[in-house]
Amino acid sequence: MNKAELMSAVNAALDGNWDASHNIAQIYSDNAANWLHAVLHKIEGDTWNSQYWYARTTGHTYEDFTDVMQELIAIKHSLK
Repeated sequence: MNKAELMSAVNAALDGNWDASHNIAQIYSDNAANWLHAVLHKIEGDTWNSQYWYARTTGHTYEDFTDVMQELIAIKHSLK
C-alpha cells in the first residue's frame, strides 16, 4: 500500500475528482484501496460494483455509511 498515493486519491474524491481518485484506487488491492474503490462506485451509483469492492475489504459494508463524504473522511483517518 502506498499511503501517500491513497491519501491523494481520497483528497481527490473529497474534491469531487472521481476519475483521478479511481485511477489511483484501482492500482492497489489492499484493504484501504478496496474500501476507497467501493465508495467511489457508491458515489457513481453502481451499487453492484460497489458491493463487490466492499466484499474485498475487511469488515466494511455498503450499509456502514449513508454519507459518502463522512466515509471518505473515515478512510482518510484510517490512512494516518
